[in-house]
Amino acid sequence: MQLFYNPDITENTSGFSFSKEESGHIVKVLRKNMGDTLHITNGDGWLFTAEITLADIKKCLVKIVDKSVQPKKNYQLHLAVAPTKMNDRYEWFLEKATEIGIDTITPIICDHSERKIIKTERFEKIVQSAMKQSLSCYLPKLNEPILFKDFIHQDFTGDLFIAHCEETDKKSLKNEIKPNSNTTILIGPEGDFSVKEIKMATENKFIPLTLGDTRLRTETAAIVACHSVAFING
Repeated sequence: MQLFYNPDITENTSGFSFSKEESGHIVKVLRKNMGDTLHITNGDGWLFTAEITLADIKKCLVKIVDKSVQPKKNYQLHLAVAPTKMNDRYEWFLEKATEIGIDTITPIICDHSERKIIKTERFEKIVQSAMKQSLSCYLPKLNEPILFKDFIHQDFTGDLFIAHCEETDKKSLKNEIKPNSNTTILIGPEGDFSVKEIKMATENKFIPLTLGDTRLRTETAAIVACHSVAFING
């Protein structure tokens, strides 16, 4: 099954037209014709089955013939991850985390961040593509970048963790994850969180974590955290 994404479709939609770009892809590349079936999600859990009523490369029209809701996961995961120096490494994290299962992603700008200006337009496309590839009907929420000091003072629900490399008393993630719960995990930049940031996080009820005995790259640490939460909830 190939999945398409359109955020404007609701459970009350009876028919709609694809954009010029997607119409060309459907008709010219995929060679779909009138009467063929397409599967579409709005990223909010709905899976729609649609029939092509007009196969035009500039305006492909479909009518909705069936719809269902994909069950939600039994947990919510929010990863706040510092941008990597090289964009492609962060994009890799976004793709894999979406495939594994994540609900919210926030780029956080830290004291040691080498990249402080982030353009999320391409990141959003990466997440959408990974959602479709993994046949998920839930699009992870990608927040705008935020300074660490501003992020840490928000109201959070569930369990809060910060993964860092400082030689302090830290808990093991695998022993701290609770099934069927909301979890927020902070992952720092290449130079790790600063001592000041770690102190600020712990003062705001974030529990210090270790992700293992080796030092991990930012994007690797984020994937380890994501997979660990998914595995415990599996």
